[in-house]
Amino acid sequence: MDPKLGRMAASLLAVLLLLEGGMFSSHSVPPALLEKVFQYIDLHQDEFVQTLKEWVAIESDSVQPVPRFRQELFRMMAVAADTLQRLGAHVTSVDMGSQQLPDGQSLPIPPVILAELGNDPTKGTVCFYGHLDVQPADQGNGWLTDPYVLTEVDGKLYGRGATDNKGPVLAWINAVSAFRALEQDLPVNIKFIIEGMEEAGSVALEELVEKEKNRFFSGVDYIVISDNLWISQRKPAITYGTRGNSYFTVEVKCRDQDFHSGTFGGILHEPMADLVALLGSLVDSSGHILVPGIYDEVAPLTEEEINTYKAIHLDLEEYQNSSRVEKFLFDTKEEILMHLWRYPSLSIHGIEGAFDEPGAKTVIPGQVIGKFSIRLVPHMNVSVVEKQVTRHLEDVFSKRNSSNKMVVSMTLGLHPWIANINDTQYLAAKRAIRTVFGTEPDMIRDGSTIPIAKMFQEIVHKSVVLIPLGAVDDGEHSQNEKINRWNYIEGTKLFAAFFLEMAQLH
Repeated sequence: MDPKLGRMAASLLAVLLLLEGGMFSSHSVPPALLEKVFQYIDLHQDEFVQTLKEWVAIESDSVQPVPRFRQELFRMMAVAADTLQRLGAHVTSVDMGSQQLPDGQSLPIPPVILAELGNDPTKGTVCFYGHLDVQPADQGNGWLTDPYVLTEVDGKLYGRGATDNKGPVLAWINAVSAFRALEQDLPVNIKFIIEGMEEAGSVALEELVEKEKNRFFSGVDYIVISDNLWISQRKPAITYGTRGNSYFTVEVKCRDQDFHSGTFGGILHEPMADLVALLGSLVDSSGHILVPGIYDEVAPLTEEEINTYKAIHLDLEEYQNSSRVEKFLFDTKEEILMHLWRYPSLSIHGIEGAFDEPGAKTVIPGQVIGKFSIRLVPHMNVSVVEKQVTRHLEDVFSKRNSSNKMVVSMTLGLHPWIANINDTQYLAAKRAIRTVFGTEPDMIRDGSTIPIAKMFQEIVHKSVVLIPLGAVDDGEHSQNEKINRWNYIEGTKLFAAFFLEMAQLH
């Protein structure tokens, strides 16, 4: 859209909001201020893109535990802290100690930034969570451009971390900077918690949040996260729930050494045959999980929830084509969304110890480990699921009369998260989206797991909302990750409008 037309549309929408009836009529965002802020953001968008380019250039990979990347992580956190200080924030960089690796190596954990802007007791306080570490990226591994050089092609900004999560973090900072540059009071008090280890499991973050519960978080009213994507390419969304995850290993062992199939084939209970039978007993060809009792605690489906799915814009043909999948298990939008978000799923990930190299090696593995996970939904309980899965696999294994040994372990257990979409900040986010994009948002859940949302909700006991900025095709974690310039700049406006809406509704 032409920037001038965009400003005119935003101004018109702001005026229309003034005319709305009901609960919003007596407290409305000043349209003149909105227009000034939006105009500033449009005029400075090249500067915002340049800053993102500088941040993407820092190779802040937290997944590969090597000193060079840790140094880059520390540099990234220092740059972010300096940026916030220049905005006038009170910044504390919390020392997180060191990380002990399985090989005995010790690496320092990058600091967590706690920052505060404003402490007016008459205003609401919004805390933004983001992370500045990224997944590994190598140009020789399918990238069309250097992943650490932000490259713009047809309005798409390609680079590792562009959408996950440096772009959204900067959009929030850019929104704050617009008010600062225009010498306008911030409509709300703002706090930041920014980490550098999210892609590696947010090492030590939970302990810090627990410790700061009655200090840094004591005055926080609302928590905002922007670390996921829309479900479409052009229509914005608000996320109010995510699935949990229980990750399992099942080990079948005969002995430590492998066998020659010519010497031992036909006279052994082969571990691989046992494991294939165990894995094959978990889920059927329609995706239905076969573990007894697994669906017992799944929240019942309501008419209101069904209507939510019906209202979501999802072009099934486009979704299928962009996924490069010939056929999904379900034919309707509603069924697909329900099985992505509100029903559990079981995925088999791999087998450790099996022969997986090119060629023909006639080996019988002496010990194999299968790996699978179950995405959990409300109101499933991690410990109950662990018992159900273990009991099921023990029953299947006992019927094989195998002389091998089997061990089932749950290596990760993360609960699902769901929020109340009638909370104040959900209403503010909806109004801000209407103002900036001229449409109602898709109210979505996320089929993946974002542990930080559940953690904040349980420890801090405040409303948590996920306001994604990126489009469904941004390719987070993948080659050629990108964020559209339009999403980045309009997302900055969205956060600015959100501040103003929160001030009215708090």
